[in-house]
Order: sequence, then structure tokens, then C-alpha cells
Amino acid sequence: MTITVNESDLILVLDQGTTSSRALLFDRTGALVSGRQKPFKQFYPSPGWVEHDPMEILSSQIEAYNEAMESEDVRPERIAGLGIANQRETTIIWDRKTGRPIANAIVWLCRRTSEAIEQICEDGDVVREITARTGLVPDAYFSASKIAWLLDNIPGARAWAKQGGLAFGTVDSWLVYSLTGGKVHATDVTNASRTMLYNIHDGCWDEKMFELFDIQLSLMPEVLPSANDYGVISHPSFPKGLHIYGIAGDQQAALFGQRCFSPGETKCTLGTGAFLLMNTGDKPCVSKNRLITTVAASAPGSPGFEYALEGSIFVAGGVVQWLRDGLGFLRTAKESEEIANSVTDTAGVYVVPAFTGLGAPWWDQDARGVITGLTHGAGKEHIVRAALESLAYQSADLISAFESDASVPIISLKADGGAAANGFLMQFMADILGISVARPENHEATGLGAAFLAGLSCGFWRDKAELLSLEIATKVFLPRPADRQALMDGWHRALDSARTK
Repeated sequence: MTITVNESDLILVLDQGTTSSRALLFDRTGALVSGRQKPFKQFYPSPGWVEHDPMEILSSQIEAYNEAMESEDVRPERIAGLGIANQRETTIIWDRKTGRPIANAIVWLCRRTSEAIEQICEDGDVVREITARTGLVPDAYFSASKIAWLLDNIPGARAWAKQGGLAFGTVDSWLVYSLTGGKVHATDVTNASRTMLYNIHDGCWDEKMFELFDIQLSLMPEVLPSANDYGVISHPSFPKGLHIYGIAGDQQAALFGQRCFSPGETKCTLGTGAFLLMNTGDKPCVSKNRLITTVAASAPGSPGFEYALEGSIFVAGGVVQWLRDGLGFLRTAKESEEIANSVTDTAGVYVVPAFTGLGAPWWDQDARGVITGLTHGAGKEHIVRAALESLAYQSADLISAFESDASVPIISLKADGGAAANGFLMQFMADILGISVARPENHEATGLGAAFLAGLSCGFWRDKAELLSLEIATKVFLPRPADRQALMDGWHRALDSARTK
């Protein structure tokens, strides 16, 4: 049956994350009607390396979709359109003819190209040029060095690419290509801006960056607006005639989902990592504090790009996973809140979870995690509390950098993501930041942002004014008195123990 918006009352979102794939169904009020999640395997072939199987990403996303539809017995004709949100920077190269990947995906967390980036950073002029063109601080985090690594290390890949036989994509592009049967090779501007190959000022792939990393332009997808018709899905698991109407990298999707439409509005998504983004309007803000300047998702009809400042914390919810699986301190992630509240403070313990280096504003890829302040009186509950508190301290460092760069005081922070369900963490963040922290009742801001973009693109919602009028239940955590300076001083001493530069 061919879908028409007039008879439809739901938007479907594929929210493809670092450790799981979600399928989410939202109604016209922005409420989550149905959602299912399918975890997939993480591969660690060498220390610091992280990989995913692209075929498992695809299959897990389809399984999540099927289960979400079945759970509420949703009729296909109710779906007006599909939006995609995805883990960013993760790099996939595949055969254009067969659609088969030539290797596992290199995940954004992977540090295998750190040495190559260090060599580039030896030339200060090159570093400044990369930042001036792409808005990014050179790091193994972004896609460019990952693409070069695959071309250099998969036998025959570079020659294959020169013949035009290979395609590159971040996860969104991989899903679009796979779901449309290879008819569409495209990405959105937010994902393109994370490759370190896209000029965020001129709005195009940057030839200078391709020369620097020795990458063929023929590999690249077409870059389209976030709210746009990306074509019709032909995969048999999905309804006939279903269009992909919106795409955004997960953090830009969350910024849109939190309805941070005005300059200065800021959100923090606490997933595997934590990502703070501030809307800076239609002009890019050049950071003096080593923040990233990135492209934000825009509504249809926007005259040009909208931009954001971004600070990336590499390990957020991942520290809770480490407490559970690595140290055995928790049976479930949810238990961390109760344990943290069982003590009044950390007894001087600080945890710096620099398991894969430090992101903004430090950008120290060789930093490693430390625990400081241990005494005989310190127990696992103090370490659990300190691990959670580390997320607030890192956020405080980023908020200070945002305020300095944008010359705008931040009076409220909008929080979302899995770790935002932890009430202790939300309250401590409010205390240490000294501002209110607002958490929507539905933590799926990333998925909601992709739904908003797709819905605006297909006419499901009229405009941003209608989105702002939606009544979305939110819990607000107000700051309590705290000795913020002393706590932050202790954090920075611990941080110095983890840093290498």
C-alpha cells in the first residue's frame, strides 16, 4: 500500500547508536508510542581499536523496527515518513555493486589512527587550516583518517576506489544506501560536517582536505539538508512507498529534539559519550577554547546553515558500564543512583574516565583513566559516586568554554540520553553547574529530533512554532548550595594526573 501523509498519524525513526539500534514511533504530540532496542556486538581487535559489523547494524535496525511495529500492532499505513538519527564519524566503505562492506566499520571511539593525526599536527599551519575549513580540531575521532586507514590497509582498496567501485558513508549513508537498494548514496549536512572533509563555510566537500588525506572524491555521498526527501525505501521489511524524510547525526538530532532553536540554547546528551551543543545561529562561532564548530540541523526552507558549538566527552554512560562489567560494582546500571546516594560525598575520591583519551576542551588522545584520592576509608560506593560526578565536572569545563567563546551566559541546560535517567547525576550536575537542568520525561530526544525533521519535511508538522507549542513533560533540577570551586579544584588536580599534554 502506498503511504500518504493525510491518513497517517505516526513518524518512524531509526535511531542507530554506538551499542544498539532503536526503532521509535512518535505521534503528533511528540509522544513515544512504541519503541524497541536491539544491541549488537562490539569488536575490539587491538587495544584502543573499536569496530562494528555493518551488516549487523542493518539487521539489528530491521529487527528493532519489526518488533516496534508488532508491539503496538501498528498498521503500516499509519506511518507518514521515516527519520534517521545515527552515531556520527563511524566509517564504512562498501562495494557499490554488491552493497557489501569491504571491512568492519571503524567506530568513532577507535584510536587506531592517532599516530597519523599526530604527524599531521606537527605542522601548526596544517592544523589551523583544517580547523578554519572544517570547524574541527584534528583528531582520530573524525572520519577522514579512518577512511585513509581502510584504503591503505584493505588489500586492493585504494585501486578499487580510484576505479570508482567503492562508496564511503557514515552510518546514516550506509542505512540509506541499503534500504533504498543502492539507489541513493547521500548523507545530510550534519554528518558531512563530522568527516573532517567538509567545508562548513562553503557548504561542499573540500578538495584541500581530500589532498591532505589522499582520499578520492568519488567515494563520497551527495550532501543534502537534514530535512529533505532522501527517496523511497525498497527493502521488503518496510511499508511500500515509505520515504526517508529526514537525517541528522545523533547530537544535532538531540539539539533539534530538545527544541534548542535559538542562539544560546544548550543541551547535553548523556549516552555512551556525552555531548554538549550550543545553538549559535546562522554564523559559525570560532572557538578560542578548542571546541568544535559544527553544522546544526535546520528546518525546511532555512536560507542557509545553522551552526552550533560542541564539546565532546568520550566516556559518559560508558563509565557506568565499566563500573558494572569491568569492576563488578553494579548488577545493573540503574543501581548506580542508589549506591551514589548511599554516601554524602566521595571521601576525596575522583575518577577521570579517560579510557580512550580526553575530548574537548583538552583533546589529549593519549590521556588515560585514573582514580585519585584513595584512602582506607574509601569503598566502592565512593568510587561509584565519583565516577558519576566526573560527568558533571567534565560538563562544567565545557560550559565554561561555551560561555567564554559565545559571550553568552547559560542559564539552563537541557539533558537527555540514557544516563540522564539517573536522578543523582542530574541533581549533582545542577549543583556543580549552578544552573537548572531540565530533563524531558521522554529521554529519547535524539529520536524525537529525527522525527521532527522528517515530520517537517513531509508536512506532518507545519513549522518550528508548532513544535514549540507541543506540551512535553519535563522535570527540572534546581541547583542547591555547593562548594563548587573546591570541588572543581579537586577535579582539575585529578585531571592533571590523567593528562599527557
